[in-house]
Amino acid sequence: MSQVAVLDEGNAAGAITDDRVSDFHTLGLAGCIDKLTVPLRQGGVSVHWEIPHHGVELPAASAALLYRAAQATLNCALKYSQATELTLRLAAVHHGVRLTITDNGYGAQSQLLGGRHQGHGLCMMTLAVHEAGGTISIDSIPGKGTLVSITLPLD
Repeated sequence: MSQVAVLDEGNAAGAITDDRVSDFHTLGLAGCIDKLTVPLRQGGVSVHWEIPHHGVELPAASAALLYRAAQATLNCALKYSQATELTLRLAAVHHGVRLTITDNGYGAQSQLLGGRHQGHGLCMMTLAVHEAGGTISIDSIPGKGTLVSITLPLD
């Protein structure tokens, strides 16, 4: 099963949906992910972007995986965090690319971080990132917010 298919199954019931194929060539990865933040912005969340001044060229599979991972993460932020601020960072790192999403909300609930009712979106996202040879970390402090960092290799 492809990485994108794995993430699609996990997001089937998500609040932020986008079944259309994203146009990474026209909008870039950041532009496509930014479209996913519209429901958060409409709910009053201030969304900030930090992106490199130079473009990061990504294979289509890596862009699609980061997009779907962002979709799963933003769904959790929309449903659970009650955040007022969200920061997205896209950066080139040694032989790879990193997407970091930080919010100032309640912090991820225990069921989202591996408890008995772990969210399917995060579980599928973790599996897909590992299958692609990447790493994912989810750091959360109750009452202080959540940081999700996804790094994919580019070689």
